[in-house]
Amino acid sequence: MKNKFFSIIAALLITLPLAAQVSKTKIKAKTVEPVPTVVFKEVIDRSIRPQAGPAPVIKIGEYQSFELANGLKVFVVENHKIPRLSYSLVLDYDPIFEGEYAGYSDFGGQLMKRGTKTRTKEQIDEAVDMLGANLSTSAGGMNASCLTRHNEALLTIMSDVLLNADFKAGELEKIRTQTLSGLEADKNDPKAISQRVNSVIVYGSNHPYGENISEESVKKITLEKCNEFYKTYFKPNIAYLAIVGDISLEEAKPLVEKYFGSWQKGEVPQAKYPTPKAPSKTTVAIVDRPNSVQSTINVTYPLDLKPGSPDEIKVKLTNSILGGGTFRLFNNLREKHGWTYGAYSSIQPDKLIGKFNASAEVRNPVTDSSFTEILAEMNRLRTEPVPDDELNMVRNYMMGNFGRALENPSTIANFAISTARYNLPKDYYSNYLTTLASITSADVQQTAQKYIRPDNSYLLVVGKAEDIAPKLKKFSKSGDVLYYDIDGKQYDPSKKLKPAPEGLTADQVISNYVKAIGGVKKLKKVKDVTLNAEASLQGQTINFDTYYKAPDKLLIQIGSGAMVFAKQIYNKGKGMSSSPMSGETKPIEGDELAGMKENALIFPEMNYAALGYTSQLLGIEEQKDQTQLYKVQVNKGGDKKDMDYYDVKTGLKVRSESKQGTVEYSDYKAVDGIMFPFGLTQSMGPQTFKLTVTSVKMNSKLKDDFFEI
Repeated sequence: MKNKFFSIIAALLITLPLAAQVSKTKIKAKTVEPVPTVVFKEVIDRSIRPQAGPAPVIKIGEYQSFELANGLKVFVVENHKIPRLSYSLVLDYDPIFEGEYAGYSDFGGQLMKRGTKTRTKEQIDEAVDMLGANLSTSAGGMNASCLTRHNEALLTIMSDVLLNADFKAGELEKIRTQTLSGLEADKNDPKAISQRVNSVIVYGSNHPYGENISEESVKKITLEKCNEFYKTYFKPNIAYLAIVGDISLEEAKPLVEKYFGSWQKGEVPQAKYPTPKAPSKTTVAIVDRPNSVQSTINVTYPLDLKPGSPDEIKVKLTNSILGGGTFRLFNNLREKHGWTYGAYSSIQPDKLIGKFNASAEVRNPVTDSSFTEILAEMNRLRTEPVPDDELNMVRNYMMGNFGRALENPSTIANFAISTARYNLPKDYYSNYLTTLASITSADVQQTAQKYIRPDNSYLLVVGKAEDIAPKLKKFSKSGDVLYYDIDGKQYDPSKKLKPAPEGLTADQVISNYVKAIGGVKKLKKVKDVTLNAEASLQGQTINFDTYYKAPDKLLIQIGSGAMVFAKQIYNKGKGMSSSPMSGETKPIEGDELAGMKENALIFPEMNYAALGYTSQLLGIEEQKDQTQLYKVQVNKGGDKKDMDYYDVKTGLKVRSESKQGTVEYSDYKAVDGIMFPFGLTQSMGPQTFKLTVTSVKMNSKLKDDFFEI
């Protein structure tokens, strides 16, 4: 019963949008008056690019500041256009290496809003909702906003949360459950995998920026660790409070003193870490996802660039030309070659260590070519002056973004905090556009030579190693390709698979599985199966009812309660998909129909030979929990190769991988002497669905007309 849930989820994703469209409101057409013709007296030659004008003069909004006796630094930006106020509290502490408890600071930040010594989480949420306000907390501080007339009511709640947080075990467990669910989903999201491994190889696993939370660390987090973080790092003497909106300095001072003056200052630990270095030569790293049809690629390395550095604005302009918008990388990989939807780069200044990263998602066959083009564009910036028209175009783009950002008063508050945190010159932001306008093509080239390092980069790819690894060796100066698992741990691919016992074949492993679930004799007596399962999708319980009748009939029905969203039927070589809510019906054809032919078999593993499939035992793969699995490759013709994993001890199938995604099987239970998995986790791309089987019935004499198309 291996691949049935692929088509179940696929049908759900296709038909739910159709169901949502059934009740669309009809809109009456309006009569549109003709647009009057406008005649321009001046003729403009559009073949000539307009000359760049002088740098626009933009007046940066003013802010006022003061400091409380406890060290809290406050910045006030007046804006009386609307009767609203926002508060942003930022803590400035050194990054924390959390070790075996990785994630506890994030947990502590979340817990703050989930109860105080005088209010429960429900009371806090209700009070904030009654005000029409917003309040959030994190490991980095706190944000809140409200209408002016509710200011003191919000400050009462805000200060209570900040000063009197009281962590509860029940709330910790809720956060733990949510986090574990997110980690489970991330295992099958190439972007999430790429981010995790990227941070490890760039910064190192012993650096706070290279540390990733894991299932193991999340399970170890305690209330004591969360309290330790809160009591150690939430101190006013390392805090900055920005107040933006309908308030004056004279009004803000007594309110801040009243609600935050009792906040006790204290010593905050400082930390020093080794400075990560870029690789001495181009290094290729791969995370193998055997069923990926595309690759997530990154060119990345650590970079020594501090906020406010004299080079920072030059670096921003240089990166923008390369890939900070729809410029060189985008135009090359997408517009010129059509290999991706988008290709971009970024450079992140940081007080510890910055980072360069260029990324794209591309098809497997062009993975190596995409790396070639990214590296070529990086080298072009170093070796060729940027044409003036291109320089002016990108510079104007950056000036426009800067000007638009100033329309938001919170931008001024962020400028104020950054100026104080990083000890920037007082006129750093007011001179931003003038500095940007003064950068020449020669400046860009010199900056690229200093900060753009194609020969000192990690080339990281998450994709199908079998297809792409051989072509990536040419980029490695050593000729080696390094392999990492999804957690960023390096391994030797030649040792990942242990040899299977001599003489054991894939057919024998599959035969042992058939025996483990009941044996050929019992399985042949099964003439029909009704399987009911459910899953939670966007807070709604979705029912999956699947009916099989030997030898070649299948019906999949998806709905909620009495409502049916979608149906798929296979009957003797014909297939049909329908959405009862919309009335849409269409035949199933091609590869999807071929897949349903296998899905219609109650126990397809017994029929591999009849289907023309061959299989190969690749070896034994050891899992994190030290469980050993037989890895069997099932060849279905052409490039269709599935991977099935069977527990060495029990013989039961625990995972199947194909181009459609991954299914994990768990919680096997006996039904009339035959074992069925009652827990199934379906992963397709970044989406993960957990299905729970609620009942299995066999030989209930399903009628043939039940499967009519």
